[in-house]
Amino acid sequence: MKAITILPPFPALIPLREKHYETRGWKTSYRGPLAIHVGQSLQYMKLAFQEPFKTALQPIMANGGYNAEALCLGHVIAIVDLVECLKVVGRVTLKIGDEKRVAAVLENGTKIYGNELAFGDYSIGRYAWKLKNVRRIKSVPAKGMQRLWEWEP
Repeated sequence: MKAITILPPFPALIPLREKHYETRGWKTSYRGPLAIHVGQSLQYMKLAFQEPFKTALQPIMANGGYNAEALCLGHVIAIVDLVECLKVVGRVTLKIGDEKRVAAVLENGTKIYGNELAFGDYSIGRYAWKLKNVRRIKSVPAKGMQRLWEWEP
């Protein structure tokens, strides 16, 4: 099965169903099951203590905090279906109720805003990988790699 390593706190958002796209600087033609592996670098963990991450990650914090065990560092934590890989082609300002919000525009016209926008790098020219059918699994230790790699469940 194909797998991808994502640095925390981002992968924890996927089984919580808070993150529906994974953003990358490269596209893939692969579609199908994808194992979500939690990398071991903590370079982005400061985000976990800022909104909207702090609220979205509350279920993890409530069960023991942001430690290596709770974050499942070096483990596969979920299986998803990678269903689309869409280029980020622009930015727009949306009026939602009385608020104005910035949104990233994907090549199919989808507009990404709110928490989803905060949970990825939607710079123009990057790619948004649409994740569906999220299945949380009992965490399994695995050595991650860059790009897509093969994982034996």
